[in-house]
Amino acid sequence: MLGRKCFDPSDSYDPCFGIARLQDVVSLKMPIFSLIDMRRVRRSGSPPAGRGSRKKGWRTCLLLVAFSQAAVAQIPVLGRYQDFAYSADAVQSQAELAYGELLTELRSKRRLDDEPDLNRRVQHIAAGLIAKAIEKKPAAATWHWEVHTTSEPNQAASCFAGGKLVFGTAYIRRLDLNDGELATLIAHEVAHAVAEHQREELSRVFYLNAGSLPLSVATAMVRIDSDFSLQIKVATLLKIQESEADELGMILAHNAGWPAASMINFYTKLAASDAPTLLSWTYPSAASRLNMAHILGIIFSRQ
Repeated sequence: MLGRKCFDPSDSYDPCFGIARLQDVVSLKMPIFSLIDMRRVRRSGSPPAGRGSRKKGWRTCLLLVAFSQAAVAQIPVLGRYQDFAYSADAVQSQAELAYGELLTELRSKRRLDDEPDLNRRVQHIAAGLIAKAIEKKPAAATWHWEVHTTSEPNQAASCFAGGKLVFGTAYIRRLDLNDGELATLIAHEVAHAVAEHQREELSRVFYLNAGSLPLSVATAMVRIDSDFSLQIKVATLLKIQESEADELGMILAHNAGWPAASMINFYTKLAASDAPTLLSWTYPSAASRLNMAHILGIIFSRQ
């Protein structure tokens, strides 16, 4: 997920009957079905009744079920609000299955944790960063964190919900990362985890599909991986998430004692190696990421 604007309140979902943002549910302490009925009255001028209402009734019931585990949260430190359609447990369970499948595939190729020295180096650095992440998000202490490496050539760095990480040793060598630079890379993925970015991404898929049957977590994962038109629709969110992982990752690395110079060097190397790909439009520009690193470096130096 390495390489994916401030929060815009207008960029909110309004599924089916125009359900108010979930913040309203929390603040008003109202059952969600009341909000549905109120919005329908507001738009039509009269309470829903008759045959037309019965036709739409099944959608209302499905929405009630789907939103039963919906939630609003804020990203640690950064504070942006997130709307979640799926529970953390549901997303983490499905992510664990996907992560397990990846590990099984890599193991079958004899490419899982197959470079012991580099794997130990990654594990050692990751442990300190995860400890700092848990300080910012105490709930993450209950997660079953896992960190692995692989010599698979096309693997860079990935994060699955619930703290499941994997790093490509070929990628680390290609960038020739020292420990501080490697810490910046690992911190970026740890930041994705504590910000629950995969849960938010899948929730966005759910809301984009709100006019149809609610999607299971597994179906949402398949769709975001295979539907190019859907990837385009969530591209703005992915850019936001990558910028947040850069910023929050640097904060975690700084709190873990890694020097700002190493963080800036990492983004300098990343910019130098940057090459356009099919999914480049889901990432902030290399120049903007390097600029952010310089700004945070200045801030850290004044603390």
